[in-house]
Amino acid sequence: MGNYFAYMRISTKEERRKQKFTRQESALNTYAKNHNIEYVFQFRDDASGKSFDNRIEWMRLEKIIKPGDTIVFKDITRFTREAEKGYQKYMRLMSSNINLIFLDNPTLNTDYVRNLIATANSMNFLEKTINEMLVKVLLAAELTRAEQERLVISQRTKDGMAASPNKAGRKVGQLDKLTESLKVDITAYLSDRSIRQVDLMKKHQISRNTLKKYIKLAAKSDLC
Repeated sequence: MGNYFAYMRISTKEERRKQKFTRQESALNTYAKNHNIEYVFQFRDDASGKSFDNRIEWMRLEKIIKPGDTIVFKDITRFTREAEKGYQKYMRLMSSNINLIFLDNPTLNTDYVRNLIATANSMNFLEKTINEMLVKVLLAAELTRAEQERLVISQRTKDGMAASPNKAGRKVGQLDKLTESLKVDITAYLSDRSIRQVDLMKKHQISRNTLKKYIKLAAKSDLC
């Protein structure tokens, strides 16, 4: 029986670590308790899901993981937000007998996918080919969805910044509350570093210090 590892990822280095990983850590620890397992290590990355190469902790994990070991994630987006490379990485790990568990996406767990493949191997050639294609489509669809979510949120935020007029009557640095619009923009900013703080400041007519305050408020609700 192999070892268990927990992996968590968020998309920014500007939030306080204890706040931003709260939801993922709680879910992973609950899973471990309910299944009577203990993680050898819990890895945390402050990095975009667009690549595996910019994640220091992920690279550390890949160096020590062995066949028969298991990596537990809260959901597929903590693993990757890049469809093609994510699919390649998934298949490479699974073929190396590394188990992947996604608490919010159980149909992507490697045990489930392996069962589908095993079922396909017992079929005739046509049925086997169709089943293998369905497995690939299942993985590709979920990975593409995760990638598209990031792209859509990022583009909407950039479009909103470009279209937003200055709001008269509001002093720079003042907001009555954290609005839904600002919350969405901050969430996008945390996952896409091509969005600039200065653009958020201009769109919502707030100062840098005020923006930082609302980024911290967003972190408390674990939005990233």
